[in-house]
Amino acid sequence: MEKTGAQLLCDARTKRVRLAALPEAVRPKTPEEAYRCQDLLVQQLLDHYGGVGIGYKIACTNVTAQRQLNVDGPFHGRMMSAFCFESPARGIPTRIAADQFFMRVVEAEFAFRMALDLPPVPADRSNEEVAAAVEGVLPGIEIVDSRFDDWTSIGALSLIADNACHAAWVKGSMTEDWRGIDLAAQTVRLTVNGNLHREGSGRAVLGHPLNALAWLANQLSSQGRGLKAGQYVTTGVTMEVYMGQRGDQITADFGPLGVVGLAFE
Repeated sequence: MEKTGAQLLCDARTKRVRLAALPEAVRPKTPEEAYRCQDLLVQQLLDHYGGVGIGYKIACTNVTAQRQLNVDGPFHGRMMSAFCFESPARGIPTRIAADQFFMRVVEAEFAFRMALDLPPVPADRSNEEVAAAVEGVLPGIEIVDSRFDDWTSIGALSLIADNACHAAWVKGSMTEDWRGIDLAAQTVRLTVNGNLHREGSGRAVLGHPLNALAWLANQLSSQGRGLKAGQYVTTGVTMEVYMGQRGDQITADFGPLGVVGLAFE
């Protein structure tokens, strides 16, 4: 019997075998099919690795990322506790095995933790309504990976099916008193092996990280879903990505929101 797209993507991750593409018969043809495949994949990963879902990642909120992947807008994936790492205080690197990824795309991203549920509603929620449901803001680094040989040409639907290329998330400490900080203007500095690699800001994320969070809340609502209290949402890369290498020590400094770090071993 032919395997489903979710089974093939799960095998690619657990058995360390990359895919050229999903076979035509199981390749998603619509966003609805792509997210259905993603749901099945996430369940299989939870069954295999254990743990629970902890929230969502938003992909391609940055125009540069959209151009790189030849897509025309954001999409989302799911985050799981088995692939979430805590960054100790003061940005001391969290040690992560480099060989568990096909590639190590490092993305410095603002993240939110929800204090209140945002269930599905008929009309779009405003940024102010979404912000009122936030518990706090966190600095984070998402590690993006693709189970496809050429992720830049495979297309948005297959990327969505592959859980929006999510691999892991390193999170820093949460700041609850964040509303006086201009997240759009806040500079983010990515340092690699002690050298400043690049700077960005929250403005790269659909103009403001809250714009990304509101986009996700409304996108989920259109799918009959909602955000829940306690979930995390990471909002997209604030600068051009860095392709991590074994031995790298990487920190992302979010100013008053803190520092997060990782080391690829």
